[in-house]
Amino acid sequence: MAKLATADIIASLEEMTILELNELVKAIEEKFDVSAAAPVAVAAAGGAEEAEGPSEVSVILKEVSGSKVGVIKALRDITGLGMMEAKALVDAAPSPIKENIKPAEAEELKAKLIEAGAVVEVK
Repeated sequence: MAKLATADIIASLEEMTILELNELVKAIEEKFDVSAAAPVAVAAAGGAEEAEGPSEVSVILKEVSGSKVGVIKALRDITGLGMMEAKALVDAAPSPIKENIKPAEAEELKAKLIEAGAVVEVK
């Protein structure tokens, strides 16, 4: 059997459909007894998660200290809500804006809302 060059293999892969690529991956997994799945890191029991803090938090609009219009616009950008729904959220403060999100995303949202004139809490 002639040896294929890497460029030839890549050219062949580029011509395959997704279904054909999926079948190829399954065949390789069976032939070589390997898995194409990404390895999953298992966290240490309990301690690691507590040390890092919560994995999901909620962003809560406490009150509007500046321009109500600015906060409504920021809420529309963040949540994708319409004008009336965003205004109702502002009027109902304190109210949750987004729940069960990553802490990094929550901090970004908090910064945007504070810049718009809102008082925000991340729980």
